[in-house]
Amino acid sequence: MSINPKIKVIIVDDSLLVRNIIADILSAETDIEVVATGKTGVDCIELAKKLSPDFIVLDIEMPIMDGLSALAELKKSRINIPVIMLSVLTQHGAEATFKALELGAIDFIPKPSAQMQMDTKEIGKILISKIRGTWESNNQKSTKLESPKLAKTISNTSTDKEKNKGFQKSIPLEAICIGTSTGGPKALQTVFQGFPEGFKLPVFVVQHMPAGFTKAFAERMNTFSKLHVKEAENGEEVIPGYAYIAPGDLQMKITSKSGNKFIELQKTEAVNGHRPSIEVLFDSARTSYSAPKLVAVIMTGMGKDGSEAIKRIREENGFTIAQDEQSSVIFGMNRVAIELGGIERITPVENITKLVIDVVKERG
Repeated sequence: MSINPKIKVIIVDDSLLVRNIIADILSAETDIEVVATGKTGVDCIELAKKLSPDFIVLDIEMPIMDGLSALAELKKSRINIPVIMLSVLTQHGAEATFKALELGAIDFIPKPSAQMQMDTKEIGKILISKIRGTWESNNQKSTKLESPKLAKTISNTSTDKEKNKGFQKSIPLEAICIGTSTGGPKALQTVFQGFPEGFKLPVFVVQHMPAGFTKAFAERMNTFSKLHVKEAENGEEVIPGYAYIAPGDLQMKITSKSGNKFIELQKTEAVNGHRPSIEVLFDSARTSYSAPKLVAVIMTGMGKDGSEAIKRIREENGFTIAQDEQSSVIFGMNRVAIELGGIERITPVENITKLVIDVVKERG
């Protein structure tokens, strides 16, 4: 009887306390093994080359070589090991985290500290879920996605070369909704960069991210986009040409009042384990705008959040897009949406915005 190999992890942080906290959390799991720890970026490179771990948990600010420099060196050395960053909840820390994601880190978790409102058990749960989710997704990729169900669904789904016949050409589009998780920050940068000056529709985004990071993330996305990208605020009126990022730890809904649309933020229960949840945004947009007036996009990320809701949008003649497997860090939520039959087009991340713009033009 074969025993499944353990997931090998190295932890690199200049704080002994943080290394011990993370090591204790991970070592308590039967399927995860902490094979080494280090305290500088130099240690990170050496341990990665020597041990070939499955994951690296990496701090940003360290002596001798910091985490960003270590990421750049890993990339230069073509060491393709998934890296999860430990991020400090400050403006500077958030900016450095998003830079790390641009350099190739797959995700981040809040760094355990006395200032953190989140306790270490909660941080541990998040880290473990990210490690396991990525591990499972990568193992699925290695078997090359031939679940018969998925293969059959893709064969019945429009590709970029085919015209969509399902949507109602006579009904102009009024809003774009996007949902993403692991790998999303870098993918969203690509999407936001593609929107032209004068794009007239509002864009609503749920990016799974802890509270305290989404404001800095929205500000960073704003520097890459001709849209006005901002963190959504409760009660604000929706403005065409603006992109609204759902704040961490709040559910975002779109509501209608006197013919206008407004943002509603509430700390209601998590849906599919998430707050904000893609499912909540998509369902509220479908109710507020009606499905035929929507383009819904589901992108890279683990789990299934948004997959049922995007299926409902397609069933009611909305236009739906999924990021393809090859350009996804985690082919999870988008995979489930495809399997459920909720997707009209599957496309690489670099083509998503062009496809959205083409559909908007086609619909007048």
